[in-house]
Amino acid sequence: MNILILTPDAVGSTLLQRVLTIYMQFHEFDQPVINLHELTNGLDRYYSPEFNREVLGKKTWGYHQTLTEVVELLSSVDHYKTSRLAQYHIQGRNDSLEQQVPFYQYLNDNFYIISCRRKNLLEHALSWSINTVTRKLNVFSHAEKVNTFVDLFRSRITLEPQVLLTQLHRYAQYVAWCDQYFSVSSYFNYEQDVPGIERYVLNLPVFASQPKKITWHDTFGQEFADWNRCHYMASDIGTLALNQAEPLLQLGNSNTGLDSTSLISQLPAAHQNFYSTHQEKYHSAHAAVEKMVRLGILVTGIPIKKQTMREKQYLVRNFDQCVEVYNTWISQHPELGDPVTVDSLQLAMTQEQAQWQPGSVAPAIAQS
Repeated sequence: MNILILTPDAVGSTLLQRVLTIYMQFHEFDQPVINLHELTNGLDRYYSPEFNREVLGKKTWGYHQTLTEVVELLSSVDHYKTSRLAQYHIQGRNDSLEQQVPFYQYLNDNFYIISCRRKNLLEHALSWSINTVTRKLNVFSHAEKVNTFVDLFRSRITLEPQVLLTQLHRYAQYVAWCDQYFSVSSYFNYEQDVPGIERYVLNLPVFASQPKKITWHDTFGQEFADWNRCHYMASDIGTLALNQAEPLLQLGNSNTGLDSTSLISQLPAAHQNFYSTHQEKYHSAHAAVEKMVRLGILVTGIPIKKQTMREKQYLVRNFDQCVEVYNTWISQHPELGDPVTVDSLQLAMTQEQAQWQPGSVAPAIAQS
C-alpha cells in the first residue's frame, strides 16, 4: 500500500512519515517500503544494491520535473512509497490547474491518503511564524536544534501580526484544497494523535493483514514515547529557558559546539535520571534509524520536537497580541477552530508539558 500525507507543515507530517515508514520495516510486506518525503520537489530513480532493484529516492531537490514526469516516476517502480504533498509546494511550482487535476486523480487512485490537521491553530500559526525567522521547518540533530534556537531563547522575538494572519489564511486554504481535490481516508490530528502516534500508525489498514502488530518496544526494547522523550531531552533548551536562565546563557556563549551531556546535566534531576535510564536503548534505536537513512529507506531521521506551546509563549515577546489577532481571525472562521482564553491556554500548555515529562505514559494500542 502506498501512503500519501497531505500537509501544510507544522502539523506533525514529517514525524508521521518517518515513524510510519519505520514501523513498516518492522513488518513483512511483499515489496520494500521507501519514504520519498515531498513528491513535487525532486524524485530520482536509481538502482539499489540493497534491494536489488530500481527504486525511487531523494537525491536532487527542486522543481525540475513536471507533474506528469512525477507520475511516470511513481508508476515506474513497484515498491511501496510513503510520501507527502504540501500545498505550498504546489503553489510554489505554479502548475496550472489543468496540470494539477490529473496529478491529484493519480494520487487518489494509487495512494491511501491521510490529511494532517490541527485543533490548536494558534500554535500552528505561531510555529510557521517562527519558521519565517529561523528558516527551519524541522531539526534532525541536537546540535542543529541548539544552534538554531539558543540565541532566540536568549533574546526572544516579536512576531508581526500580519505574518500570523498569513499563516492562518494558508491553513484555511489547505483545508479547502484537501476537501476539494482528495479522497481522504484518515485524519491525523496533531494534538490527539502525536502523543499516541504508535497507536495511530498501527491501526492504519496497511497493517490490518499482519499476523502481529509489532511495536517499537518489540523491536528496540523501549516504548516509542520514551525514545522520543530522550530525542527531545538531549537538546531541551526550552526547559532551561523556562527554569534556569543561567545555563542557557552559558550554552549560548559557548563556541566549542554542543555537548549534549553537559546540557542534560543542567536539566532537572528527574530528566537526568530518565535520560540516564533510557539512553542506551535510545542510542541503539537511533543508530538503526540512521542506517535506514543510509540505505535510502528514509530521507532523514525522525525530527526533534522544537518547542512546546509554553516554550513558544516564552519565546514570543508579543504573545498576548498574537492571541488577540488569532481570536479575531477565528471568530470569522468558526468552522476551523475555537477562540482561546487564558484558562484554555494554560490547560492545554499543562497537558502538553506533561507529555514530555519523565514518566508520562502514551495511550495504549488497540489491537484488531
